[in-house]
Amino acid sequence: MPVVRLYYEDMERLIGASRETIMSRLAMMGADIGKRAEKDHVDVEFFPDRPDLYSAEGVARAMQGFLGIKTGLVEYAVEKGPVVLQVEESVKSVRPLIGCAIVRGLEFTSEAIESLMGLQEDLHWGLGRNRRKVAIGVHDISRVTPPFRYFGEDPGRKFVPLDFTEEMTMQEMLHKHPKGKDYGHILEGCERYPLIVDSLDQVLSFPPIINGDLTSVTEDTRDLFIDVTGTDPMVYKALNIVVTSLAERGGRVESVLVKRSEGDFLSPNLEPSLWEVHADEANKLIGFNLTGTELAECLQRMRFGAQAIGGDLVRVSAPAYRADIMHSWDIFEDAAKAFGYEKLKAELPRTVTVGRAHPAEVRKAEIREVMSGLGYLETMPFTLTNEKVHFEWMRRSADEAVARATHVLHPISELHTILRTSLLSCLLEILALNQHHPLPQRIFAVGDVVVDKKTRMHLATASIHSGASFSEIRSVIDAVLGELDISPEIIPSQDGALMPGRGADLVLDGRRIGCFGELHPLVLRAFGLEQPIVALELKWGEL
Repeated sequence: MPVVRLYYEDMERLIGASRETIMSRLAMMGADIGKRAEKDHVDVEFFPDRPDLYSAEGVARAMQGFLGIKTGLVEYAVEKGPVVLQVEESVKSVRPLIGCAIVRGLEFTSEAIESLMGLQEDLHWGLGRNRRKVAIGVHDISRVTPPFRYFGEDPGRKFVPLDFTEEMTMQEMLHKHPKGKDYGHILEGCERYPLIVDSLDQVLSFPPIINGDLTSVTEDTRDLFIDVTGTDPMVYKALNIVVTSLAERGGRVESVLVKRSEGDFLSPNLEPSLWEVHADEANKLIGFNLTGTELAECLQRMRFGAQAIGGDLVRVSAPAYRADIMHSWDIFEDAAKAFGYEKLKAELPRTVTVGRAHPAEVRKAEIREVMSGLGYLETMPFTLTNEKVHFEWMRRSADEAVARATHVLHPISELHTILRTSLLSCLLEILALNQHHPLPQRIFAVGDVVVDKKTRMHLATASIHSGASFSEIRSVIDAVLGELDISPEIIPSQDGALMPGRGADLVLDGRRIGCFGELHPLVLRAFGLEQPIVALELKWGEL
């Protein structure tokens, strides 16, 4: 979850309440406060569904309402500005969406700059899917000359990127600049790269990779130009979050005229979305007994505009920076927070039952005990994965495997498009993320996979260190099979994930129930791993 650093003195100024009051109520708003609080700050985790709380300003705005200091909808004035941004057709096939705004009259402190940079990066992760869907650029507008132009440029175009002193081509940035190395894959296969320049052809931004060094923000910056580009309409929500956070610092918001072939529009649009909800529905969902007026008062404390208009009907205005309001239930959740979960009365269950462990869970516990005894550490990998990692990187034929996989109908990311059909690739992802830890590393996972739309139980293990060998994993599989009291036939494996001659299949009653051996070097390379790995996977649920 995103971690937001809150400086006590800064929060007291923004909220208008004491440190003790803020810290005593912050957790009740849906925050996980770090156990280690420093003298001048505390790190707080917020759930990913509230990106408007990824900054000190967003937290302060919400806390003012929660504490009753300032309630109701915050209305942000947007002055119509003279700046124009032209969107050219050449960028439409690469990164078609853009929203932008100008915020003037800012007084930056080191805490304010840190908050802005942290908000930017957290939004890249939370809403932007690591900049693929949304990328944000923040610029000192005093150093450039409007109007601006957003277009697709030749990769050979040169400029000085942020934090560098020498020019390099956009193509070179993808391989030499740290941000290019991290995010260059987003532009893989593109003949032209997105670029924003001013009327003098000076570069502001190369989205989604890096800004130009010309417009870097410092404590002396007073006026900002903000661009948000991407491939998803969440671009405009991200812009609203950044703009309103800066407005909480005293900035004046100014619109930009975005000119494009589909039609011109003014950006940003900070108008609230309108809803009508019923107190009766809210009470059924959250277990309270609120009247329409009480529901409206609770919502006002959560910075909604809300008015009871007769009976149990409440008219609600949801702020433009709330990216999570997609259903009336999202509104009711906020009402419950404002009313106070601590006011829910404890009640005895209305039914009396006697439970027992499912046989599969009993066997799963036995396997966990065996693997722990062998010195392996349990992991719990994600259930969702994608075809590239699951099949291509594992050197396994994708045609039949993909046909047997269960696909996500509307994936929010290309990283999570199918339900896993095995566990081994998930373990390799974990090892790839933990290469900074000492070796050997020995991990296992025992849990569900989904094949042909049916849930099955698998066990997978992986051991990585310089001396990993076939004999090591053979001893592990012998111990596991002995504990499970089964004696399958062991035959040479044709699995592409295993090295030829150093991999074996487990066959019982004519069925392949697993495999083990040394992983192929091309598999290791695909996952960015540099040490030998031995692994096994067993379909114990089919035994």
